[in-house]
Amino acid sequence: MKSRKLFLSILLLLPCSISMAQTPAPDSPEAVKQRLERSERRLSDWPQINRYRDANDKVPPLAKNENRVVFLGDSITDGWKLDEYFPGKPYINRGISGQTTPQMLIRMRPDVIALKPKVVVLLAGTNDIAGNTGPMTLEMIENNYASIADLARINGIKMVFASVLPIHDYGRNKVSERRSPEQILKLNEWLKNYCKANGHVYLDYFSTMIDENGMLKAELANDGLHPNADGYKLMAPLAEAAIRQALRRK
Repeated sequence: MKSRKLFLSILLLLPCSISMAQTPAPDSPEAVKQRLERSERRLSDWPQINRYRDANDKVPPLAKNENRVVFLGDSITDGWKLDEYFPGKPYINRGISGQTTPQMLIRMRPDVIALKPKVVVLLAGTNDIAGNTGPMTLEMIENNYASIADLARINGIKMVFASVLPIHDYGRNKVSERRSPEQILKLNEWLKNYCKANGHVYLDYFSTMIDENGMLKAELANDGLHPNADGYKLMAPLAEAAIRQALRRK
């Protein structure tokens, strides 16, 4: 009888033990503090104006006949080592990982206009589609594109709009869950037509980087989203040709 009671007691305690084993350990106070500090920094400087503040102060005045170019964008631009792919060119990188077009719109004055470039190359939109800073419709993204172009135009800066890059699902990550290929196609079609109607240069990375399935070629991006060295190597001459085209425009 006693052994039976003991057995029943063990059975009653077993679910509690399993539940306790499955409950994740709480974060340490230090980890929670660091996470809160990161969130506070993001909220206090949402467009991340401070990221390039010091670097902007060190940019020299525009030299005579200098064809300065600013590359504005997200992580794809942020990770692009311009000095390696455009050696000797006065090209300035102002990409910030994870950013969306409303953040870049706010950064136009300190990170682009103040540097007095002849051309700005904008590569953006993929994080808008993914909802990095909240839900975004295509119309909202398009309005931000247009506002960026307006700021460039009134400040005498030629505008190059790069297509949103394709993505692929060939790796472990299913990139298309947050970045719909259909949305990318629609946004690129709008961009192409907008550039044609408003005298801007459309930089078509997309058509050169897709495979027979309409996805990003697997060999150009290891994670399905960010170009690797081969991807940037393919993009560089296309960007250079678009910049030359923009500089020729009156």
